[in-house]
Amino acid sequence: MKNVLLLLANGFEFVEASVFIDVIGWNMIDGDQNTKLYTCGFQKEVPSAFNHKVVVDYLISEVDCSMFDALAIPGGFEVFHFYDFAYNEQFLDIIRKCNAENKIIASVCVGALPLAKSGILQAKKATTYNSEIRRKTLQDFGAHVLHQPIVIDDNIITSWNPATAFDVAFLLLEKLTTKQNSDTIKSLMGF
Repeated sequence: MKNVLLLLANGFEFVEASVFIDVIGWNMIDGDQNTKLYTCGFQKEVPSAFNHKVVVDYLISEVDCSMFDALAIPGGFEVFHFYDFAYNEQFLDIIRKCNAENKIIASVCVGALPLAKSGILQAKKATTYNSEIRRKTLQDFGAHVLHQPIVIDDNIITSWNPATAFDVAFLLLEKLTTKQNSDTIKSLMGF
């Protein structure tokens, strides 16, 4: 079984998180049935952008990165305090530990910014939300910013806006299983 940890900062964007839940879930039903997704956050009920709440499986303080094969991080909104939580040292430490253990790390939109702040994108190719201020922040954290929708550098996937979320989730599934399996789930889901 391949386990995915969905790391949620308060103020995360719901649609960006939901794609990982759906793609990994569809794989458990109609794919190779070898993936499972777990959620975690700073408290048991994590508020998303627009104030919807998700009850998580683990608190960040309980996470053991060795239990997971991949890490997924959605972006979020500053107005909902996303960066206050995504830049928290405990959040960044999970990213660092997963990277040190060579886990697959997939982020959507500004989910790339805590990756960069953690130091794991230093001198690596990456992208983030396609606005000048977010790209500059990514660059200031040491990443080599590419102006393209999805960037893969070693074990890390970054993307630039919510429209790329499903593509990132399918790439993550492909890396966890096979391209054929990922393509099957993509087709079954109507893509």
